[in-house]
Amino acid sequence: MSANRTGKRVKKERTLRKTTSNLDVLFVQFRAIKKSEGRAQSTLNQYEDNYGFFLEFLDRKGIARSIHEMSREVIRRYIVYMQYEWVKFEDHYFKKDEHMTKGLAPGTINTRLKTLRVFFKTLYDEDLIEHNPMVGIKNVNEPEEEVVILDEDELHLLFAAPNQREYADFRDYVLMNVLLDGMMRISEALGLKQENFDFSARTLYIPATVAKNRRARTVPIEFGTAKMLNELIVENRADFESEYIFLANYGERLTRDHFRKRLVEYAKEVGIKKRVHPHLFRHTAATMYLESGGDMRHLQMLLGHSDLRMVQRYTHLSGSSLTAQHEKYSAINKVRGKLNKQRKIKRR
Repeated sequence: MSANRTGKRVKKERTLRKTTSNLDVLFVQFRAIKKSEGRAQSTLNQYEDNYGFFLEFLDRKGIARSIHEMSREVIRRYIVYMQYEWVKFEDHYFKKDEHMTKGLAPGTINTRLKTLRVFFKTLYDEDLIEHNPMVGIKNVNEPEEEVVILDEDELHLLFAAPNQREYADFRDYVLMNVLLDGMMRISEALGLKQENFDFSARTLYIPATVAKNRRARTVPIEFGTAKMLNELIVENRADFESEYIFLANYGERLTRDHFRKRLVEYAKEVGIKKRVHPHLFRHTAATMYLESGGDMRHLQMLLGHSDLRMVQRYTHLSGSSLTAQHEKYSAINKVRGKLNKQRKIKRR
């Protein structure tokens, strides 16, 4: 043995990067990792919100914020808590009892579980924790409910609601046209900058940083939509310095919550009873596109889905269209034949 090695400790095991067991510290590391991977700010915000909901459960149940306390049993207790114990408006002293309902919707529960799944898997893959408590945890069943869309009359009513002589109403009207014509998500529309709009080509470019699936795409729009967009941009340049297209009337970027509330007010004003929200434009546009004979593959590209199965799950033909197709192609027509035809009884 070399004299230089005498008295030195022999290294046999790897030095792991597990430096803490505190969940809050680990979440900060997780967020930094996801930010470096280019996750959208809205996604990072969702991570924070859902992590906060999990912490609320841990604190209420007296479970320490430590990775050593995390197990499948704890996660399943969290699922049961969300299903049967969580109370809406529990800390609002002035809410009536009928408003304080118990349990979250299955879709909401699965969204919160998705964050935990990404959180713990990332920490495990980065060798920051020794076990992943989400392994073996399944989503709760989500009932497949009929997706509601707006019909043509309701669209006419809704689009007639904004007073286009007012800046905020005109901006809302343009945004409604962009959502329906471009079939894009509200986050994608609100993330558009002036440089993303090509008036001569009548296209909107959705950058990868804005798109939900991180894939850039170019969306064609009709001339009327392009003309209104150009008019809004000209107005914005006269009074504001922002590079974004859709702005609040004080010059800041418009938020989805602000627009959602205004949309609800428009729907209430014209007497639409359906729950109107920004994503409803995307559902409605995709459904009408298919009903009018649009190609499924092209619709996939317009919506920005990487998998055709997402389009098939996403769009739902309306009841009236289904009835018309059934009357035209039902096999019973072959059986009844001439008996199906209306008989002439009286002379004209």
